[in-house]
Amino acid sequence: MTTASRPPSAPAAPGPRGMPLLGNLPALRRDRIRIFLDAAHTYGDVVRFQFGPGAKRTGHLLRHPDHIKHVFVDAAERFTKQTPGVREVRALLGDGLLTSEGPLWRRQRRIAQPAFHKQRIAAFAGVMVRAADELVDGWMRRPRPDAPVDVAGEMMRVALRIVTETLLGTDVPIDAAATAGALDFILEETRKNLTRVLRIPRSVPTADNRRFLDAVAVLDREVLRIIEHRRKSREIGTDLVSMLMAARDPETGEGMTDRQLRDEVMTMFAAGHETTANALTWTFYLLSTHPDVRRRARDEVFRVLEGRLPDSADVGALDLVGRVFQESMRLYPPAWMITRRAAEDDVVGGYLIPKDSLVLLSPYVTHRHNAYWENPEGFDPDRFAGGALARMPRFAYFPFGGGARQCIGSSFATVEGTLVLATILRRVRLDLVPGQIIETEPGITLRPRGSIYMRVVPEPLPT
Repeated sequence: MTTASRPPSAPAAPGPRGMPLLGNLPALRRDRIRIFLDAAHTYGDVVRFQFGPGAKRTGHLLRHPDHIKHVFVDAAERFTKQTPGVREVRALLGDGLLTSEGPLWRRQRRIAQPAFHKQRIAAFAGVMVRAADELVDGWMRRPRPDAPVDVAGEMMRVALRIVTETLLGTDVPIDAAATAGALDFILEETRKNLTRVLRIPRSVPTADNRRFLDAVAVLDREVLRIIEHRRKSREIGTDLVSMLMAARDPETGEGMTDRQLRDEVMTMFAAGHETTANALTWTFYLLSTHPDVRRRARDEVFRVLEGRLPDSADVGALDLVGRVFQESMRLYPPAWMITRRAAEDDVVGGYLIPKDSLVLLSPYVTHRHNAYWENPEGFDPDRFAGGALARMPRFAYFPFGGGARQCIGSSFATVEGTLVLATILRRVRLDLVPGQIIETEPGITLRPRGSIYMRVVPEPLPT
């Protein structure tokens, strides 16, 4: 059990032995996910890692739902976001909702929250469905419709279109190719930098740093151009940027400055594009390797939609499709690792968490805790049937984080995932090309390593 103060006898947590000075860092660079899973299996719910010399290079992996609740809810004030990962992404996101803390975060959350109201999200359903349906149209119009497609790349493309139209609107087009390329490079360079023993500050003009800053400048240019256009037009559109510009802090009546708008838009743009695309990619991979579940999901789509395209009112009725998306995010949560830093000494599970050490909360690891999940490595959407999740500990499943800082876009992502899945299943199935080695790439998000090629097989609409 978690206690709120440090008993004098609190021991250090167990963990794998590492190398002198470098600790466990070399092993984690080779295969972070496997090291974390094996360590939790060997040492239990609290595991100590050393990423180099000193307390700030010590990390504790917490696996138990009660321990995660302690960090997110019960003692949230003792755990800050001043971590290496947050410092890295702040170079792109600034002080948006993902990276800010304290009064600034609370103010920005109050202003942004109404834009993610259930009714607002429902209004975006048409954009989501149209983007997915036109994606399938494009597949069918290819010179060789039977040629494999890179599903990871295709899901990035459709997610980029959805986040662009819902966030920025359609009246000011952006350079989609340049934007996607810049964001892809930034995320990959950030992933690499987090695993380097020596991190070179972005201010040092190395070749990689110059490319990184150039990529940030590309995104800045596009986002700031949209904000400037909205300011000049004085028209309030239905896109999220317009909503954020019109929103006011209910406590002070103040709105956002252009800089604050830039940081929030960049956060939503990057997070909304990358995470949903990865979740959809893994979902289609899992459906291809479990054709019985795919058949049942498609039967449900036909039964609910009766041949028409889905809309927001169908999300609740697409029960199995929604559970497929839930189960995919259990096995492959896009935000696979969430980090905090201990602001003071604490005790979790009977073990000391020293001040300044990192705290590692991994949905990927906890979602495989065999005390809460039967056959944890298996793909079984029925495990979520009948309200089963409500009967489990709150943080046995947390793909969107939790507590006051739970992802503001969680409902948006759930609606988007369900509608995109239903729209594509309505017309085609995606079959994995045999012989591929599918591996995870655990960076800022949980991507597949490389491409996932699938064949697009038309499925007739019901008559």
